[in-house]
Amino acid sequence: MSKAHIIVIDDDPDIRDVLVLTLTEEGYEVVEAENGQQGLDLIKSKGFNLVIVDYKMPVMDGPTLCATVKKDILLAHIPIIMLTGKGDVTDKVSGINAGADDYMVKPFEPTELLARIKMILRRTERDLDANPLSHLPGNVSILNELQSRIDKKEPMAVAYADLDKFKAYNDKYGFSHGDEVIRETARLIIRAVQELGNPGDFIGHVGGDDFVFVSSPDKIDGICEKLVEEFEKASPGFYNTEDRQTGFIVGKDRKGTEQKFGLLSISICVVTNEKRLLEHVAQISEIGAELKELAKATERSCYIKDKRTGERPSL
Repeated sequence: MSKAHIIVIDDDPDIRDVLVLTLTEEGYEVVEAENGQQGLDLIKSKGFNLVIVDYKMPVMDGPTLCATVKKDILLAHIPIIMLTGKGDVTDKVSGINAGADDYMVKPFEPTELLARIKMILRRTERDLDANPLSHLPGNVSILNELQSRIDKKEPMAVAYADLDKFKAYNDKYGFSHGDEVIRETARLIIRAVQELGNPGDFIGHVGGDDFVFVSSPDKIDGICEKLVEEFEKASPGFYNTEDRQTGFIVGKDRKGTEQKFGLLSISICVVTNEKRLLEHVAQISEIGAELKELAKATERSCYIKDKRTGERPSL
C-alpha cells in the first residue's frame, strides 16, 4: 500500500512545521493549510486519506470544518484527528461530537501521533472495504491477504464457502430473510475459525453468499467439519414450519423451470499449498472453481479438499 496523503490544518506555523517534519520523515505526503476554510477548500479539491486539524483557528475552527466534511457524502469517509488544548475536556467532547475520529492533546509525542495515524488508516481501509452485511473484509482485503500469504510461502489453506439453493430461498422468503441467512452464515464461520483455527486466521466476504477463510493445513479440516455440522443444524430454522416439515420449497431455477429445492446447505472448497506450489491469487481461485463443481454435486452441506496429486479431487 502506498503512503497516505495527509493534510495538516493549523494556524500555528510551528505546530505545522513539527507535524510536516514528523509525517514526511515517515514517508507520508503532506499538504499544509493555515485556517479551516483554506483546509476545507483543499480537502474538496484534492484526495486525502487523513485530516489533522487544530480545534481553535481563525476563519473556520476545527469542529466546524469537521462537521462540514462529515456531512458531505463524498468526504465523510475521510478520518479526522483533532488537536486540542491540554486538559480541555470541553474541546475534546466538542470535537468528537462534530465527528472527529480521534484527538491529540498538545503538546503531543510524535511517536504516539504516528501510532494513532497508522491505526486510523488501517481501520479506515478495512471499513471502506468491509461488506455492509457482515462487516467482514471485502475483495480488496481478501486479495491482499492471499497475496501476502503467497509471498511469505508459509503453509496455508484457503477455503471458499457458499450457499446452495440460495436463489430459490431468496425468491420465496425475500431479501430480508436472505440477508439474515448471510449474516448467520458469517457468524457460524467466525465461530468455527475462532474456536478451531489460529489467532492470525483470516475471514473475508466476497459478496452475496460467498465467503473466504484462510487458516493452516493442520487446522482447516476441523474448521470445515465444524462449519458443515453447525450449518446443517441451523438450516431448518431458516424456514417456516410447513417448508421445514416437507424438507423442500418449490421455486424456479435460473432457466425459469419450476422444481423442488431442498433446504439450504453450504459447500466449502479448500485449496492448500501442502504439496502444490501456489504462485498467484488467480491460481487459487481457479482451483477453487474446479472444486466447487464437485462440491455442488452433493445435496447436503459438505467440504472438498484439493489433494494436489494431479488427480481429480475427491470428497
